[in-house]
Amino acid sequence: MQPLSVEEIRRSFVNSTKSLVKAMTPPRGFTELPWESLDYLGWRDPKAPNRAYLVVRREGGVTGIALNTQASGKPRRGTGLCDLCYTAHHVTDVALFAARRAGTAGREGNTVGLYICADLACSLYLRGLRELEVPQGETAAPEVRAERLTARLEGFVNRVLA
Repeated sequence: MQPLSVEEIRRSFVNSTKSLVKAMTPPRGFTELPWESLDYLGWRDPKAPNRAYLVVRREGGVTGIALNTQASGKPRRGTGLCDLCYTAHHVTDVALFAARRAGTAGREGNTVGLYICADLACSLYLRGLRELEVPQGETAAPEVRAERLTARLEGFVNRVLA
């Protein structure tokens, strides 16, 4: 992914209010992000942990999507699978993120959701740049997994925009 400025990111959001975008806190270590290893920029807001953001570079420019999640009440056992990168995690390391749809549908309360790596670091997991605690069944090369991630991410963005 090509590096982005904070202003480019703020202008990219399609499903959020101006006040929420203004209140958005950029990811920690923003200036040191490994842009060359990212398929998208995703992070949880350090000041509002139930709020998260996905920013994707697409043919038409940059699209930002505001997400919400809820902390689970009780620890659960088992494993969960990220819908974007298909990485298996302990169930507490995968979270259901909901995105308000863009436009009228979103103003009417319509949302779409996905189970995503709780830290939104899919790109780093599929490239082996972040440690995994759960054995993986995926044997495809990182480049193939990155292509699949991009396709699933594009589908999610299209659902938000629809």
